[in-house]
Amino acid sequence: MTDTKIYGADKIFTGEGWLSGHAIVEKAGVIDQIAPVSTLPENISAEFFPGCFMAPAFVDVQIYGAYKKLFAVYPEPDSLYKLKDYCNNGGAAWFLPTVATNSPDVFYKCIDAIKLYWEQGGEGVLGLHIEGPWINPLKKGAHIESFIHSPTLNEAKELVAHGKDVIRMITLAPEVCSGEVIDYLLSQNITISAGHSNATYAEAMKSFQNGITMVTHLYNAMSGLQHRAPGLAGATLDSNVMASVIPDGHHVDYAAIRIAKKIMGERLFAITDAVTETNEGYYQHYLAGDKYESAGILSGSALNMNKALQNLVNRVGIQLDEALRMCSLYPIKALSKQNESDWYRIGEIAKGFKAKFVVLNEKLELVKLIE
Repeated sequence: MTDTKIYGADKIFTGEGWLSGHAIVEKAGVIDQIAPVSTLPENISAEFFPGCFMAPAFVDVQIYGAYKKLFAVYPEPDSLYKLKDYCNNGGAAWFLPTVATNSPDVFYKCIDAIKLYWEQGGEGVLGLHIEGPWINPLKKGAHIESFIHSPTLNEAKELVAHGKDVIRMITLAPEVCSGEVIDYLLSQNITISAGHSNATYAEAMKSFQNGITMVTHLYNAMSGLQHRAPGLAGATLDSNVMASVIPDGHHVDYAAIRIAKKIMGERLFAITDAVTETNEGYYQHYLAGDKYESAGILSGSALNMNKALQNLVNRVGIQLDEALRMCSLYPIKALSKQNESDWYRIGEIAKGFKAKFVVLNEKLELVKLIE
């Protein structure tokens, strides 16, 4: 029983509900049971966190770089180790490194870097999120317009061939991509997220009916909700797709998040969209207060997932259990729509799931990430 570990706190949030007087029993990195403390064997050492609660480790499916190493500029394993450290410090055990609109060479190098990271035993990286370049230039945000274009089927096939089992998500504008390209990507178990899009309400709803299951950073870089033109934002609220949102108070007003949450419920989840300072490459991000800008345009957040949780609870007014799901269970559900696998047994504290969880105090400050 040397590989058995026990962890306890005042309360445990499993992803479904709260438990008191229980502890988590881990064996070889997997949750073996959640048992009453009174039933635990006395010959196994346990780690308890009084005045705290435990919850599933967080998941960030959109983050670009950390500690002055933007992944697109430094497509190498060291950038991913730095990203992991940054994410871990915010309670996220898993993340999707993200590369914004760029050259094919950069995408290919980022794919190779993730493969090498995995070969070296690197943990936490769920795959790659490619955001663009198949987007609408009218909603490019800080993306580089010279790279933006509509894809051919052959281009999509070449990218997927190189990134097989690495590319987990692609953000694209459905109105600039052909049906055959979208059908092909879906057939390859890639989650497609609509974003940086000027789609009409009708175009967006049709794309959802045709298999797109997610929307990238709700409200930002998309056709907005207008009373005569509901756009992509309106279609997202009026459908069954999931959507990410950036709860930093700059990308979206907290009241707008609250409105979306009331309508969308468990379909809305948090991302950081975090970048890092860099003066190299196509994206020159610089810190402007507690956000990042590039060429004077809002280009990313300075969030980590722990801060995102605090904002959802303290600024948006979302109940703690639901805010925790928005940072753990729901982002994994969004990915799992196209990637059903035991590999995705994360986001909950339950028997057979990965034994990775956060310990938070009453102020929602991260005390420890257990992984």
